[in-house]
Amino acid sequence: MALSFARPRPGDGETPMSDMNTTPLIDVMLVLLIMFIITIPIQTHSVGVDLPQTPKELTPPPVDTVKNRVGIDADGTIRWNGGAVDRLTLRQYLAASLRLPAEPELQFQPDAGARYVTVDEVLADIRRAGVTKLGFIGNERYASF
Repeated sequence: MALSFARPRPGDGETPMSDMNTTPLIDVMLVLLIMFIITIPIQTHSVGVDLPQTPKELTPPPVDTVKNRVGIDADGTIRWNGGAVDRLTLRQYLAASLRLPAEPELQFQPDAGARYVTVDEVLADIRRAGVTKLGFIGNERYASF
């Protein structure tokens, strides 16, 4: 005896369909998928940089006699006062500048085309070194961005 599934036959309008209705199952799966997407925690990978707060009374800043500039070119070259350095040398220069009697200001100026990973690594090195006088310069170029 061969098994036959109940399928509608032409001309037989009274035969019941035995196919399972999958629409409610798909609806439940979509709702569960949306719930899982909403409950996934946001992944953040960032380096915390404490930015200076504006004082209540504006006093002119003291004139620094020594300012060092760290720049990052579009091709990823790290520059210390205009000269190309690697990250190890940058860390040594940062440590040497912090040993001075008065900490010099460190000006940070990455190129707009520089990779974010390189900028993030350099900022992490600056933070690990313990620099407290950090300034971002050249941001006026992006005022109309």
